Amino acid sequence: MAPGRTYGPRHSKRARPKQDTSISSSIGPDLLASLVVFLVAVPLCIGIGAASGVPVELAIISGIIGGIIVGLMPGSTMQVSGPAAGLATLVLEAVGAHGVAVLGPVVFAAGVIQIVLGILRMGRLFQAISLAVVQGMLAGIGLPLVLSQSYALVDAKQLGSALKNIAGLPHLLSSTLANPHAVVALLLGVSTVCLCALWKKLPAPVSKLPAPLVAVVLGSVIAALPGVEVKRVVIGDLLGAVHFTPLTSLLELADPELITLAVTFAVIASAETLFSAAAVDRMHDGQRTQYNAELFAQGVGNTLCGFLGALPMTAVIARSSVNVQAGAKTKVSRVMHGVWLLAFCLLFTKLLALIPTSVLAGILLHSGWKLFSPAQFPQMWKRDRGEGVVMVISTLAIVATNLLEGVLAGLAAAIILAALRMSRLHIHTSYKGGAGGDTAHVVIEGNATFLRLPKLNETLDSIAGRKLIHVDMQGVSHLDLAFRSQVEDWAEQQRRGGSEQVVLLLPPAEVSDPDPDPDPDPPEPDPMDDTNPDVWFAEYPQVPGGRDESRLESHAGRSRF
Repeated sequence: MAPGRTYGPRHSKRARPKQDTSISSSIGPDLLASLVVFLVAVPLCIGIGAASGVPVELAIISGIIGGIIVGLMPGSTMQVSGPAAGLATLVLEAVGAHGVAVLGPVVFAAGVIQIVLGILRMGRLFQAISLAVVQGMLAGIGLPLVLSQSYALVDAKQLGSALKNIAGLPHLLSSTLANPHAVVALLLGVSTVCLCALWKKLPAPVSKLPAPLVAVVLGSVIAALPGVEVKRVVIGDLLGAVHFTPLTSLLELADPELITLAVTFAVIASAETLFSAAAVDRMHDGQRTQYNAELFAQGVGNTLCGFLGALPMTAVIARSSVNVQAGAKTKVSRVMHGVWLLAFCLLFTKLLALIPTSVLAGILLHSGWKLFSPAQFPQMWKRDRGEGVVMVISTLAIVATNLLEGVLAGLAAAIILAALRMSRLHIHTSYKGGAGGDTAHVVIEGNATFLRLPKLNETLDSIAGRKLIHVDMQGVSHLDLAFRSQVEDWAEQQRRGGSEQVVLLLPPAEVSDPDPDPDPDPPEPDPMDDTNPDVWFAEYPQVPGGRDESRLESHAGRSRF
């Protein structure tokens, strides 16, 4: 690696100055950022509500609670909460089986579970996550977001999963070109993406305005022109969608199916929130997330969502990343995004009805592409090929399944990689009289675990049946039971099989049967006695109990499998 060169996520902490988080200096940037997050939150709420099989207003209520209530509580500064996309499928199944009313008690109970987990300080457990998994998670969220918004960009309905959306792209293109109204929506959406990508290149003070806000204003003006027919935002009666959960309905949780569903909601929502927190903390230089406090805050939010009969909520990486990218400095931005949701969806629905959905889709598509960030894959590969594979596995698993299962797959790959690297074993075999000689000398160094049994067995098979065998394991720093048992059993087999001398030297701490009465003055070996292993093994390199650094020197460079 070249001196002074660094690799890592695009939001490198070394490349950014420390933020000034005082209220007076941040109120302007926070308000502008809150408007941008609000514009992103509207289509997200609508899409998640539709995917969950409930009125979209219930998703907006969750977004309002996530912004105002959770936003005011301690925990995270930049992370923004809203309806849980990762729970949409489970919610759809639950609503189909039990009706919308089941959301109240189940989400309420899930919130209580999260509060208890926060009080028990279980949030810290989610900090044990690999950087490659975090970056893979961001890419795995960004790519499906790009695919889904490609449909909304032309006023079409997405097909469902990311894989289905990929398969439907050819048909989407042909149907768009055949529909003049879809072409107009496409032009609006593509113009929005270009504006968001190039806006920062304009001179100040123009570039100080948030590009998404400018895109929404210009798109709404164009959509209002005569002859322009595109889909616009539609939101119904927000207050009419509220269904307070009576305390008597909590008795339904006696049903094992419903309490299991509540536990599932709590675990998935907690995992999504805290995994997202790990990712968002790498994007900015502000205050780090307090995991236990954030878990408690999410529990309070979900308890309130359950009381109002709304969708379960989590921290949303799409909103959170937009919040950071828009220049937010304090939690004021996430609170105000909730205020804008409440105000516009309650009082100014006619203004929202002027906004083309293709413009909002363009904003989300641009955000999704920045999350996906294809350039980070070769960067990770150059830095560490093993971690690069973990990153790809995380991304593909999330795209193929969902966020939680994909992250768990990435964590499993990271654990396997760490286990393999911690089990690095170096075996050096030499022979007296050449490879066909009847004496063999084996030096084993490193971490001897069950993961390296295939390598051990290959070596032992190659020296089996010789007259004199010397296995020196004094350079082993860790010896697990499986490895030790394998070596000892093999040595005993060789002794019974006719080998004249089999010497096995275990690490000093592993010697289980020391000589109770050692000879203080052992006799010097006869240099002419060719049957004495101490004589002929003296010609071979000895290991005093540590690693041979000269042979390990070549492993200090680039990390590989």
